[in-house]
Amino acid sequence: QVHLVDSGGRLVRTGGSLTLSCTASESIFYYNMAWFRQTPGSEREFVAVALWSGGRTDYAYSVRGRFTISRDNDKRTVTLQMNSLQPEDTGVYYCAARPITVSNYEYWGQGTQVTVSS
Repeated sequence: QVHLVDSGGRLVRTGGSLTLSCTASESIFYYNMAWFRQTPGSEREFVAVALWSGGRTDYAYSVRGRFTISRDNDKRTVTLQMNSLQPEDTGVYYCAARPITVSNYEYWGQGTQVTVSS
């Protein structure tokens, strides 16, 4: 079982940048690693994913061109670089891991709060 620890969330002004980090307790090589976010009263929504092979990534339309996800398998970390932040980016951000053999994200971080002030 993979234990994920999210960090890096804080208060930031509109237009600012922030980097979130996720550290895993064991190898993430055979996992697709993603970030999700959630605001009160809303469903948790997909933000970005770094696939386990080929360096492939994908993003939600709302963050494409502003956010960049990266992974370092040797360090067991996943990073989300967020630029040009907007108030609608406010939420709790969660790191998630999906084994390549299953279709659901099975492991989640505890979440880190990002607040973008207008």
